[in-house]
Amino acid sequence: MDQVAQFGMGLLAALQPANLLYALLGCVIGTLVGVLPGVGPVAGIAILLPITFGMDPGGALIMLAAIYYGTMYGGTITSVLMNVPGESASVVTAIDGYQMARKGKAGQALSIAALASFFGGCVATLGIVFLAGPLSKLGLLFGPPEFFALILVGFSLLVGLAGNSVLKALLSAVFGLALTLPGLDPMVGMPRLTFGQLSLMDGLGFVPVLMGLFGISEILLNVEASRKTLVLTPMTSMWLSKEELRRSTAPVLRGTALGFLIGLIPGLGSATSSFAAYALERRVTKRPELFGKGAIEGVASPEAANNATANASLLPLLALGIPGSASVALLMGAFLMNGITPGPFLLRDHAELVWTLVASMIVGNVILLVLNLPLVGLWIKVLDIPYAILFGLIIVFATIGSYAINNSMVDVAVMYLFGAIGYALRKVDIPLAPIALTLVLGPQFEQSLRQSLVLSNGDIAIFFRGPISITLVVLAVVSIVLSAIPTGRSVKTIKEQDSEV
Repeated sequence: MDQVAQFGMGLLAALQPANLLYALLGCVIGTLVGVLPGVGPVAGIAILLPITFGMDPGGALIMLAAIYYGTMYGGTITSVLMNVPGESASVVTAIDGYQMARKGKAGQALSIAALASFFGGCVATLGIVFLAGPLSKLGLLFGPPEFFALILVGFSLLVGLAGNSVLKALLSAVFGLALTLPGLDPMVGMPRLTFGQLSLMDGLGFVPVLMGLFGISEILLNVEASRKTLVLTPMTSMWLSKEELRRSTAPVLRGTALGFLIGLIPGLGSATSSFAAYALERRVTKRPELFGKGAIEGVASPEAANNATANASLLPLLALGIPGSASVALLMGAFLMNGITPGPFLLRDHAELVWTLVASMIVGNVILLVLNLPLVGLWIKVLDIPYAILFGLIIVFATIGSYAINNSMVDVAVMYLFGAIGYALRKVDIPLAPIALTLVLGPQFEQSLRQSLVLSNGDIAIFFRGPISITLVVLAVVSIVLSAIPTGRSVKTIKEQDSEV
């Protein structure tokens, strides 16, 4: 098959020394970000995005993607050893992982987590190889009405699943769209909402805005919160017994399949797949009483699921130009910074770049497997750094990076302004993920809408004439309706159990 041959060529390119170095650097940073409680992939990518400006596009994307899926590995370490999830996707792992550690099986918990993550990530990447081509061909059938409807689906899914309140998520999405209005009108080229400021002619830079919303606000929240005392659980052997491997095999396979499917749906994310995989295992197991008390299945399945989701979520971005989460929206921003627009034409115009990136994900998962097992002790040492010093260095780095994009203090001011805005929004429990998605996709959303209306002389019926656009609009409406329905009892039970963790 043609895509398999292209993937093989991409693998050779990914194994070049420079690309290997970028993958290694991304994996190290991603693991570090995952280990630090409260930082997470979104804040990590947002803060580090400016350093990729001016880099080789392939190397920049390889490094940022490695940071993204590397965070999933790092968050597991503190979840198991300290009962402190490094990021949201590792919350479920803490339920049984920490209980295993208390029984003297911390090494086995980390081993199965690393192996399950490796398997889930690699299988999801191979899924991209076989599905990217067909999805891109489907995308070539899209005109302005279909693109508008597709982006609408992405908005509706993320809005419905981004927070506890649909209204707050909608407000967040509208705010993100409003941020795309200043600048030049995309259709007529006239300035709008610039208030006579030349610095706003190009609009608000999405990198400083996202760095502020996610990076600076995250630091402010962590500085405000009192740091709890972390108690490290000692490790003994990391070898898995035959019985533990046997019990883990089916959960890893189920978690991988479920995580891959969830990754294809914009807006769900790794945290959702972890909860879903855990709920599935509790339902199918013959020994549900073991869950919450150190069941290895409760570690294996969620870890396979969250890494499969992290890798699979890149497929809608590469093939259709639709980021499925805030983290992937930031990766889309990296594409746009380098003059590359993700979507149906990406495989045609930048095939070498795409397949090198996809192949690097296999390489990155191998690197992460090597990094995570022997170097657990090293990652834990990072937690001994006083938070005042650590977060101070991050703020300095973010300030320099924001300024370096355009050599403009305006970007620095924008970053700090939106850091304060992000902090305020989080305090009132307004989710930030819809802002990231609508900020990045807003210009394309507006352009598709206005092009469609020009083609139809203002008749909105154009969105209901083609089978693809009709289907997508209906899906968007159904998503919004379903998001208002309370979650099931099993999911509530898991979240209650998680709150105790």
